[in-house]
Amino acid sequence: MSSQTSVNPDLAKERKTASFDRENLTEVIYGGKESVRRRRYLQNLAIQDRYLQSFPPWWNMDRETQYDVAVKKSVYLNSLVQKLNLKNGAEMFYLKEAASNQENDPLGLHQDMFIPTIEKQGTKEQIKKYVTPAKQFKILGTYAQTELGHGTFIRGLETMATYDPASEEFVINSPTITSMKYWPGSLGKTCNYVILMAQLYTKGKKMGIHAFVVQIRSLQDHKPMPGVTLGDIGNKLGYEGMDNGFLMFNNYRVPRDAMLMRYAKVERDGTYVAPRNAKIAYGSMVYIRALIVGDMGRSCAQASTIATRYSAVRRQTEIRPGGPEPQVIDYQTQQEKLFPMIAASYGLYFTGIFMGLEYNRVTADIEKGNLEEMQSLHALAAGLKALSSDIASDGIDKLRRACGGHGYTNASGLGKIWANITPACTYEGENTVMYLQCARYLVKVYALVATGKQLPGFMSYLNRSGKQQSSLTQALNMEDFVDLYEHTAARLIKVVAIRLQALLKSGTSVEEARNLCGVQMVQAAKMHSYAYTVRTFNAVIQARASDPNVAKALTSLCQLFAVNGILQRLGDFLQDGYLSGQQAAMLADKQLALFADIRPNAVALVDAFDYPDQVLGSCLGRYDGNVYEALYEYAKNSPLNKQDVLPSYYTTLKPLMSGELNFDPPTARM
Repeated sequence: MSSQTSVNPDLAKERKTASFDRENLTEVIYGGKESVRRRRYLQNLAIQDRYLQSFPPWWNMDRETQYDVAVKKSVYLNSLVQKLNLKNGAEMFYLKEAASNQENDPLGLHQDMFIPTIEKQGTKEQIKKYVTPAKQFKILGTYAQTELGHGTFIRGLETMATYDPASEEFVINSPTITSMKYWPGSLGKTCNYVILMAQLYTKGKKMGIHAFVVQIRSLQDHKPMPGVTLGDIGNKLGYEGMDNGFLMFNNYRVPRDAMLMRYAKVERDGTYVAPRNAKIAYGSMVYIRALIVGDMGRSCAQASTIATRYSAVRRQTEIRPGGPEPQVIDYQTQQEKLFPMIAASYGLYFTGIFMGLEYNRVTADIEKGNLEEMQSLHALAAGLKALSSDIASDGIDKLRRACGGHGYTNASGLGKIWANITPACTYEGENTVMYLQCARYLVKVYALVATGKQLPGFMSYLNRSGKQQSSLTQALNMEDFVDLYEHTAARLIKVVAIRLQALLKSGTSVEEARNLCGVQMVQAAKMHSYAYTVRTFNAVIQARASDPNVAKALTSLCQLFAVNGILQRLGDFLQDGYLSGQQAAMLADKQLALFADIRPNAVALVDAFDYPDQVLGSCLGRYDGNVYEALYEYAKNSPLNKQDVLPSYYTTLKPLMSGELNFDPPTARM
């Protein structure tokens, strides 16, 4: 919260209208009173830390400085984590979020991808060799998968790792310009090792994509190893504190044990031993995609906090000539922009938590040799990653525009949030391809359901049958929403499965049949992912919200999330008559009624996310609502205001006005 004692009267009034205790809702979000207390303690440590607060604001830094600051913050925060003996992942995140919210962490992939991949796919000997020094930061790694010519299509990667039994080494090459590794974060200037995803060749045969631990820079002077070419890819739309890089190899040799061999291996003589399941190597990607869902929820929450508080403070356009200007939040059109995003914030955040739990449960089964749910988790993670980043990217930009012209300035904080999360629509798998990946699995299991097989876990809804009409009424029972979403998802999966099968029977190839069903497959995957999110949102309310007033407020949000999703895809719900036209009309009316229901609680609902001003970094989203004073201070601190008269006045503007302007081509500067 802001240290200001004077709170904007409109914002103060909003907080008094809430129908629930905001603190109780904060405890629901973060898992209890003790978790909230601990979170605030760690936030305050970061906020009050003199070293962390010594850096200039990000909007006044050039790219090189942003990277330098990001490295310094990352190293310092990791030392602080060790000093505080933090072991809990959530606690580490709270500390780092408060210190560098929506900023890039050059050591993040080292901890979130490099180390976990070795732990999941390496042998005991490899874990000891690489993970121990990695956790001590004696080596720094990242995950190098995406190439200049191939990203989401992993099987199409061109980087080659050819086994040489004479020397018991792999020879790594980048055979084409498109085989260059391109985009991996922390690759450009930070790391000295990579997890390299490459095509394995042994005994003259191509064995597919496998993971290798490869040193790319000297541990003495940080220069590229002989045979390695790499660097930073240049300025981007955002992510300026991250050194996304390129990487090429020329006959670069690594020892046989550079290949991660827990599941697949190459014997000394070059004999290849296949894993029990080829997809088992994708565990790291599933883990990251699960994290992305929660990240999207948190980013939506921050953007919603900013836009909602500003909408309560901003007054504009009198309704009656000469009358008072109403708060912007009182306009129904503004509510239509704000409230579905508040609902999505909660839905995605809670779903991210559940995804993490599902990942831990299923991977524990995998460790025991049970692979039954691995593919369903992989498909769900792909679909939810795509859905959550689509909602966040589109929604946060909508919130930015809802703040009018002030939303465009960096002072709003919204542009920074959007620029940081919108790459999620393409990294870790481009979203359309992610939906298709999810859909291929859904079509596959539908064929099993058709034979009578009972599906486990969160796929079991495909086994349901019976009802011909949705039970949804004006009461908006969440069980009816879950039923409606799951019925519609099952129908869309069935439709595309039947169409795909018909194309195959007509002689169409599998690849072409999938292409001809692509749009329907995406729709089915989106509905499957949306159904899971609606179910999860409701489940969290039932499990966590013991305060009836908090439960009521959250239920209104959950209902709005479900209603909004239906109205956006109304044709899919109406097509087979399971939802009637009369019910659809009722939902359109109910959406407006939910806006009115949520309106008195809007500010309290975003306050409950409990983001201090120092974390939000927004003039518009200040807790005290003193927006205009903050914008003026921001403007005064513009680097252009360090001088009243800039050199360009003397070199160009003054000669222009005096008629003495003369361009001299040899000295003209672009």
